[in-house]
Amino acid sequence: MQPLTYRGYDRASLDAQYNNRAKVPHFEQHIARWHAQGEAARATLSAQINVPYDVASGQTVNVFPAAGTRGSCPVLIYIHGGYWMALNKESTDCVALGFARRGVAVVTVDYTLMPAVRMDEVVRQCRNAVAWTMTQAAEFGGDPQRVWVAGHSAGGHLTTAVAATDWTHFVGAPRGVVPAGGFAFSGLHDLEPIALSYLNDTLRMDAEESRRNSPQHMPAPPSGDWHMLVGGAEGAEYLRQSVDLAAAWGSTPSRRVSMEVIAGADHFSLVDPLADPQSAMVSRMCAAMGAA
Repeated sequence: MQPLTYRGYDRASLDAQYNNRAKVPHFEQHIARWHAQGEAARATLSAQINVPYDVASGQTVNVFPAAGTRGSCPVLIYIHGGYWMALNKESTDCVALGFARRGVAVVTVDYTLMPAVRMDEVVRQCRNAVAWTMTQAAEFGGDPQRVWVAGHSAGGHLTTAVAATDWTHFVGAPRGVVPAGGFAFSGLHDLEPIALSYLNDTLRMDAEESRRNSPQHMPAPPSGDWHMLVGGAEGAEYLRQSVDLAAAWGSTPSRRVSMEVIAGADHFSLVDPLADPQSAMVSRMCAAMGAA
């Protein structure tokens, strides 16, 4: 019998909780579809490709202005997953298909993949991408006061890390402007089990690094409308991650925190509707963001 590693899991069972590719046999089909839809977005929508947002790292964003809108519009920043070590913004450009024609500008973000940098740097880059977007939003028709952040899996973690940012002390953030809220899909808000799993063979996080980069241990955002969503077929640990953060942060008169289980959705199918402008998920998100 193997010794217990974390919360009653031995190493093999903890690994199984976080091995999404093993849990979803045809995961490649989802990723291939995201890339194909991203190509369609870049080909059919107005787009600004590979716009630099961070001088230190040289990382870039793709910007998709909202189609056919008058005046300023909400902006959705979308951060890709891949356990901080894989994928890129082109795998999430598909989200622009869902939102650009619904009156929402979309910004997709690249960050330096681990283990080339530490988790602290990945978080810094994503915070800087949000600061850049809040500063530049008006240049592509966006409203700096209605910048929202979303992401999937590792991107869900980076979404809530952004939410917990002290923007008053973040160099480059516009004074008095903060994100309006966000949507964390399948977020990893507690990195301790990640650092104890097979994933850390590549990530190489120590206990201090994993803790200080866990939104679970960060101060709750003082304001905003923050939604955590997880698929009903994702497993106990993914459910716990969102339940625990929602409980730790809680709602106040100035901050709304919600958590929802999407019945029947697995780790990959959960975000498939984001490329469909007529999907119920996109409609609900547009309503929350105040899109026309």
